[in-house]
Order: sequence, then structure tokens, then C-alpha cells
Amino acid sequence: MKAKKTLAGLALVGAIALTATGCAGGGSTAGGGGDDVITVGFAQTGSESGWRSANTESMKEAFSEENGFNLIFNAADNKPEAQIAAVRSFINQGVDAIVLAPIVTDGWDDVLQEAKDANIPVILEDRTVSASEDLYASWIGLDFEKEGETAGTWVADNFGSTPTNLVILEGTTGSSAATDRATGFAKAIEGTDITVLDSQTGNFTRAEGKTVMEGFLQKYGSQINLLFAHNDDMGLGALDAIKAAGLKPGTDIKIVTIDAVKDGMTALAEGEFNYIVECNPLLGEKTAEVVKKVVAGESVDKQYIVEDQAFDQEQAKAALPDRKY
Repeated sequence: MKAKKTLAGLALVGAIALTATGCAGGGSTAGGGGDDVITVGFAQTGSESGWRSANTESMKEAFSEENGFNLIFNAADNKPEAQIAAVRSFINQGVDAIVLAPIVTDGWDDVLQEAKDANIPVILEDRTVSASEDLYASWIGLDFEKEGETAGTWVADNFGSTPTNLVILEGTTGSSAATDRATGFAKAIEGTDITVLDSQTGNFTRAEGKTVMEGFLQKYGSQINLLFAHNDDMGLGALDAIKAAGLKPGTDIKIVTIDAVKDGMTALAEGEFNYIVECNPLLGEKTAEVVKKVVAGESVDKQYIVEDQAFDQEQAKAALPDRKY
């Protein structure tokens, strides 16, 4: 009788463990197919821009049930502390892997160490961190410094030999995208006749881009010849502020941005922007491929850089009909 009770108890414990595994996704199986399902926790920055929305959709499509994944999604509304809490939640749930698009570069050492101690691999997507490289498996993203340099080179080629007053709308302070784009742009315009009147963060959002540009216009007025925005959404917000001030965007104030989402490309095609450097948001497929390899114990590169393009007005007109984002 005692042996029967012991066996029954073990069966119950086994059933509970199996249920817990199925909820967490670690080593779980799909329906009656018997195929392994990989549970992935994805910590997104938020939904601050058209680029971010396209990036989120790309990730959700790639990490679909049809592709063998169980995706747990969290968007942190651009609050680093909320994103760290999301990663800790993924660890506690026992996911198979964590994909992280870090809001800021610093502050990740402790939680990434916690993931490593739990044998949960972390794959960085889009942005990077300052933590030791042994705390994450791989990074999939764009060369932000090169994006800034490409934008700056176009500005230098077109305005560098003429006294030109520039204002800059920066991305989220502390993010690798903002830091690296600023570095690349500054290098490219060094030694030119371009003067930076002001540079402030608009947090990659259209609303803040408009607000900051309104402040620039109140302070500097017609002195401003050129705007460089770290993303399309801030540039589009600035465009509204320029129009409200009775000026013509693209003519009275030239506008250079980064991203190349449809709204930005439309503004470029219509002559309200002057140049856009692409930042491709469709990183989902490559990220999912890397996650599968890492979970399977296969070797992967430490980084995968997706190539970008750049567009003037005519190139934007040609690209728009087939634009996926």
C-alpha cells in the first residue's frame, strides 16, 4: 500500500512538472505533432516610432507558432527599469531564450549574469549593451555609427563648403542608436563650415520631435538652415513644427533623417525631407534563425550586421511602391 502511494505521488509530481514545463515552453511539444517548441521572451523597447512598430511585427511573424516558437512579448514603454523587470520575469518563467532590444546601453550586467547563471541564452536585437560579451550569445542589428556617418557625409558634400546652421534631434539618451549615430555624423561634418546651433533629445518620438523643434524655432528662427534627426518620426514631428512656423520644410530648412519608414519616405518623395539613411527594421527572420542555433547548441557569430541603403528624392519615389515598412 505504501509503495502504491509513493508511485501515485511520483506520478502527480511528474504531471505537475510536465504542466509547468509546457507553460514555460522549455522543451515543450506542440499539440500532437511532437515537434519541439522554443519559448522565447522578447523584451522590446516600446512603440515609440513607425520603425519600432515594423520591427515588432517582423519579430512576431518570425517567432510564430508556425515557425516552432512560443513568444512571450513585453514592450517596456522606453523605461529601462521596466525592461530589466521583464527580463527577470522571463528568467523566472524558465524560457528557452531571451531576445533583448535594450533601451539603453548601460545597466545590464546584473540581469544578464542572472540569465547566464540560469543557463538561458540572451540574444541582442537592434541595439547593443556595454556589458561583457560573454553575457550574451549574439547581436543582430545595424551599424548605427555608419548610418550617422552616411547622413553626415551627404550633409558635408552638399552644405559643408557654405556657412550652414544646423540643429539636431537626438534619439533616446544613452541608447546605442543615438550615441553611435551622433558619433558617425560628427566625424563626417568635422572641418566643414557647418555650425551646430543646438542638439537635444526627442526620444525617437514624433511628439517630442515636434516640441523640441518648436523650441529651436523660437530660439533661433530663420537662422536654422538644416535639421538632422536621428529617426524619421522626430523629423516628421519637426516637419509639422516648421510648417506651423510658416516655413517650408525641405526648402527653408533642409531635413536629413534616419530610418526610411513609409511616412518618412513619402515626405522625401514629396520634397519635404531631403535625404534619408535606411535603418532596416526587418530583423525577425535572422534573429529567429540565430535563436534556433543557439538553443540547439550550435555555434553562431558574435554579431550579424544587416546592410542599409540611403535615399534621395528620386530614389524614394522609386522605392515607395514596394516598401514593406
